[in-house]
Amino acid sequence: MTENPVNIDTLKRIVVIGSSCAGKTTFARKLSRVLNAKNIEMDWLNWLPNWEERPTEELREMVDQETSAEKWVLDGNYSRTRDIAWNRATHAIWLNVSFPLAMVRAIKRTTKRAVTGEEICGGNRETFRHSFLSTDSMIIWSLRTYHSRRRRYRKQVEENQYKNLSFIVFENSRDPEEFLKTLESNSPAR
Repeated sequence: MTENPVNIDTLKRIVVIGSSCAGKTTFARKLSRVLNAKNIEMDWLNWLPNWEERPTEELREMVDQETSAEKWVLDGNYSRTRDIAWNRATHAIWLNVSFPLAMVRAIKRTTKRAVTGEEICGGNRETFRHSFLSTDSMIIWSLRTYHSRRRRYRKQVEENQYKNLSFIVFENSRDPEEFLKTLESNSPAR
């Protein structure tokens, strides 16, 4: 784990970033509970029924409203709204998982969702056809975007154009849970 020492009281507004299937949503939900902060899931804001993306201006207005709260944890990698969230955030947590782990998670998650028909975002569901026989498959998306996102995040951490942000980088899959345990043990009763 790469970080400056973190004081739980400074963790006010956090963006959680990482490749597809890095565990952003799960980690952000847990972190928001530990911090008693609003949880903002970008996929739920972005996706409308039938996999239609919300228009940019509408999405930006929603993110502007959601991130006006005093404490929040936002998950997602949406460049259309990055300037809003990142300019307000106190911390960015990068779940920098390995390529093999991201791919195993993508295959497992996609298979599970295709089999169970579980609702994901905007009332959408992954089907077998969409998941395995389409160029829009999450598995193919993960393959296409993993390396470019990793390079982009590395550059953002190194250059840190958002001076208000402190970056925390988790380099393995155990770091996020260890971080949450540490926060819970150091957290005053809330």
